[in-house]
Amino acid sequence: MSLPNLFPEQIQIAQNPLNRKIYLQGEPGSGKTTAGLARLAFLLENGIPAEQILILLPQRTLARPYYDYLTQNSLPPGGLPTIVTLGGLSQRTIQLFWPAISAEVGFGQPHNPPLFLTLETAQYYMAKVVEPFLNQGYFEQLVIDRNRLYSQLLDNLNKAALVGFAHTTLSERLKQAWNGQPQHLIVFDQAQECLNAFRDFCLAHNLLDFSLQIELFNHYLWRSFLVRNYLQSQFRHLIYDNIEEDAPAAHDVIGEWLPVFDSALLIFDQHGGHRIFLGADPLSAASLADFCDEIVEFPPSLICPLPVRQFQSAMVMAVQRQLKTEKLNPQIKTAFTHLPARFYPEMVDQVCQTINELIHQKAVAPGEIAVLAPFVSDSLRFSIVNRLEEYQIPARSHRPSRSLYDEPAARTLMTLAKLAHPHWDMPPNREEIRSMLVHCIAELDLVRADLLVQMGFSSKNQSFPLRPFEEIGVDGRERITYAAGLRYSHLREWLLNYIERGEEEELDVFYAFLFGEVLSQPGYGFHDHLDDATVTARLIESIQKFRQVIEPARTQQTNFSTGLEYLNMVRQGVISALYLTPAEEENAVLISPAYSFLISNRSVRFQFWLDCGNLGWWERLFQPLTHPYILSRNWQSGRLWTDVEEYETNQQSLMRIIRGLTYRCADHIFLCTSRINERGAEERGALLLALQAILRRLHQQEAGNE
Repeated sequence: MSLPNLFPEQIQIAQNPLNRKIYLQGEPGSGKTTAGLARLAFLLENGIPAEQILILLPQRTLARPYYDYLTQNSLPPGGLPTIVTLGGLSQRTIQLFWPAISAEVGFGQPHNPPLFLTLETAQYYMAKVVEPFLNQGYFEQLVIDRNRLYSQLLDNLNKAALVGFAHTTLSERLKQAWNGQPQHLIVFDQAQECLNAFRDFCLAHNLLDFSLQIELFNHYLWRSFLVRNYLQSQFRHLIYDNIEEDAPAAHDVIGEWLPVFDSALLIFDQHGGHRIFLGADPLSAASLADFCDEIVEFPPSLICPLPVRQFQSAMVMAVQRQLKTEKLNPQIKTAFTHLPARFYPEMVDQVCQTINELIHQKAVAPGEIAVLAPFVSDSLRFSIVNRLEEYQIPARSHRPSRSLYDEPAARTLMTLAKLAHPHWDMPPNREEIRSMLVHCIAELDLVRADLLVQMGFSSKNQSFPLRPFEEIGVDGRERITYAAGLRYSHLREWLLNYIERGEEEELDVFYAFLFGEVLSQPGYGFHDHLDDATVTARLIESIQKFRQVIEPARTQQTNFSTGLEYLNMVRQGVISALYLTPAEEENAVLISPAYSFLISNRSVRFQFWLDCGNLGWWERLFQPLTHPYILSRNWQSGRLWTDVEEYETNQQSLMRIIRGLTYRCADHIFLCTSRINERGAEERGALLLALQAILRRLHQQEAGNE
């Protein structure tokens, strides 16, 4: 299981004695994870049972290198290493020791098994708890979407658990630091009431959201001699990667656990901490070095070339306004290209044209290109994907904040579910049916779909509004085409047959049959469209997870429909649904928000930084109910959050983004600007000012005006 092309420092890390604890730090791309894989191979080759190896990571997506390595290599006989996050370890341990703690913690049904909530189901129950408060006028001064309201409330609970303070103190912490309008203080008290009610509801019904799982593990299970002895005897060797992206709750556990491990390798990315808004704490991670036998620092990044490193240094100095007297190496000009434009669409055209030149003239693989922006709106994504399709270039987007319901394929499936369940009393309107037909039936354009709806839609027939194709006049049928009419008729008959059976299937089962028997067949829109198939699979998975938690409600309500409840929650914006996880092996241009790209911890040859004048590169999103910096261990209790802290935080955030992106660029960066943004306004954000400072300094040096 040896890894090829290891440099001496990696070999040294891998072959350390089996009783050593190493703290490994270095820049992103310096080969630290490869050293972790080599260490895993060394442990297995030296007779360490795989089930005694714990591989801990801050998020599941970062485990891909370890999973890939284990699946691509033959393992010694025995089990497999355990690859988990703190949340995964907590859930496994709670399931095993539930009878020992359920009564002590105060669950209302200690003899029944726990129900673990996903983000979606947690939002669902949060909505049920908060709705009476909203009816009383709570949060009426806030202009905020329902799903954002619920997610920020849950985020507060998660911060409390991950940082290590009582959730009942959240309101007081936020109020002590508030420096804005006094009338906003009542919002924090209202949020605290909702959080307390939600926690009581969870305890009464055996519901475990993420925050409660972490609290149970840290405050009850880990403090139990029985549980700690079980875990410490089961796992003897630790590989803990990307520790800077994890929360203090995980660092506390590992800090107490490290003396007991036979060996450990802790991997720290310098200039990391991109998940601060999710509770990451690089300072807490750095403190784990005190528990290790040796601190090792790897040489500079193997990915980032010297000109890009020089560009990184210049940009950081420009952000700090320290560039005026600094002499820049002319080689820096080979690291970046400025693509100026007057209008936003012109900028997008330039980006796509440059990508086309890279791929078709310089033979660059599409997967080696990333288009990054502070935010990726639907219009921006559509514009880029549409233009790249004209150049026959594959593209994919990764937007974790985008609801799956925003995908046209998902909305199509929702419309079909409404048609197939008339007793839900959720009849789709003409626009929904027209969009569904365009997406469902291959080669049916919007004009003919609109004609089909005009002639084949009957609002009077509430049970099933789609008329048979044969009832449409001859002229209309010829304009729509008989081929499209045949497919429309087949889809209509399938839905009618389902209704006539009179037995409502679970929504995920309904979608599985509909996709397999109709939508995926030749002549229909989902055939040969892998993206739509992926959306369907994710939607089915979302419904299944929702149903597994909501199912107990059937025992309390008659005529309860999980499918109807799911659609209602989606329609109200309560459930955002699972976001699409892009296939890493897909050879396509990646379109992604900058933070999402950084969190995925991957590198590319070419990066395009869009809309550099946008304040979103620098400015923190305002969250009226939570605050990632105040709800951390590094914030002094009672201190006010002023404009000074806001400015310094934004400055540090921008420098962290610049370092993170440049470390993950192997060749060249294109900085794309437009004088007029999407909204028709002119912006001059901090990233644009830093770029202009570099261009101005280079011009001064070339002109000899130093």
